[in-house]
Amino acid sequence: MNSVIEKITPLIAPVVQGQGLELFDVEYAKEGDTWYLRVYIDKEQGVDLDDCTRISLALSSVLDEKDLIPQSYLLEVSSPGLERPLKTQQDYLKYQGQLISVETSREIEGFTKFTGFLAGTDDQGVQLTYEKNQISIPWSAIDKAHLTVEF
Repeated sequence: MNSVIEKITPLIAPVVQGQGLELFDVEYAKEGDTWYLRVYIDKEQGVDLDDCTRISLALSSVLDEKDLIPQSYLLEVSSPGLERPLKTQQDYLKYQGQLISVETSREIEGFTKFTGFLAGTDDQGVQLTYEKNQISIPWSAIDKAHLTVEF
């Protein structure tokens, strides 16, 4: 699965960027009997249905021409959503000050799940502020993190 992503990402990234969008993430997964190629796109003003349709058509053409994926698959193009995952240090920098949720692989101060405002990052990890407290979470301990929306 990773080899498919490694093969196609350099192929599809310029197509997405050429349309004025950012390639946020690519997933290739089998669910039941069906393979899915999921391409997540983003832009400053947010992604709309027209963006997804335009990118889907452009990517379908390029992917069909290069034929790098051995199985038949369904292509899905969408936004990463309001509660988008934070995967790179750049993501954390971009969303500093925002409310995020973090799950860790080990206990930190007795917990493995945290929700707070992203106060900052450094070479060691992420700093969250919650209930007037601040906690540092090492990069090596972060399993998952995503933006969190309060309603």
